[in-house]
Amino acid sequence: MKLGIQAGLKPYDQPLRNVFGEALLAVATDNPRVVVLDGDLGNSTKAETVRHAFPERFFNIGIAESNLVGIGAGLAGAGFIPWITSFSSFLLCNAYDQIRLAVAMGNVNAKILGSHGGITLGKDGPTQMGIEDFALVGGLPTFTMLVPSDPACMHAAVKAATDHVGPVWLRSSRVALPQIYAMNDCPFEIGKANVVRQGDDLTIIACGIMVATALDAATTLAGEGIEARVLDMHTLRPMDNEAIAAAAGETGAVVTAEEHLLQGGFGANIARVVAQSHPVPMRFVGLADLYCDSADPADLVLKYHLTAADIVLAAREAVTAKMTR
Repeated sequence: MKLGIQAGLKPYDQPLRNVFGEALLAVATDNPRVVVLDGDLGNSTKAETVRHAFPERFFNIGIAESNLVGIGAGLAGAGFIPWITSFSSFLLCNAYDQIRLAVAMGNVNAKILGSHGGITLGKDGPTQMGIEDFALVGGLPTFTMLVPSDPACMHAAVKAATDHVGPVWLRSSRVALPQIYAMNDCPFEIGKANVVRQGDDLTIIACGIMVATALDAATTLAGEGIEARVLDMHTLRPMDNEAIAAAAGETGAVVTAEEHLLQGGFGANIARVVAQSHPVPMRFVGLADLYCDSADPADLVLKYHLTAADIVLAAREAVTAKMTR
């Protein structure tokens, strides 16, 4: 699956999950209070980088997600900075009660990696696709939720999550993402979106893999005389309401793009902000109300309408609606 080609982004040959492993090792090296808890998936999440370097600070709890979260919360209470790592689908299906009670309600300083988010894990299939995480984690007061969009953003997000005091959920992906930002030069502040492309005709707000896809769409739209602003909404909670309101007011149309169910997704939260600040025409690109097939990632994004062409179509509709108001 090739993203960012139209926008001229530089490809990156490592999957985002590998970048997470590198970033996790970096924060563990810098901070001896960082410990890692694994749900017997360290080779998939790439949390095993810490096991190799600091085996005394790596704990494989096994296929027992509820215990994984509970032990992590206990370690946080003892003054450590635990990174609780597993697949998003397993954590939220098997340990949501513990995430809610032991981490969110206690407002403990635990960090949770939800790996293999979205549908682009591909042939592992729908049982392992984390497509409900924005809704489920977004419903937990006290949580910060981060969705990195490229390798540099992942490094910055892991560092910011580790330094932040309080619960953090971070989504990771199995696929490789192109470089939107120069390595070691990603502006990253929790709760502040990044403008990665300027434009005055509409705004495309995206997160995760959909940011590169949005930039491809914006390149196509520019060829049609439509200049799209693109926001990288790397923080879904707390969301950058000021950037959303400004984008709606200044460009007059908004398209959201997410690798998540539209029901309960981040587009719905953006719509609430737009409705309260500057109501404008909106369109939403995301997953319909269904579970997806097992297939190659490129085939899945095509079948379930998560391509640049889908964003272009939504953008044309939003701009047309804007012009006819």
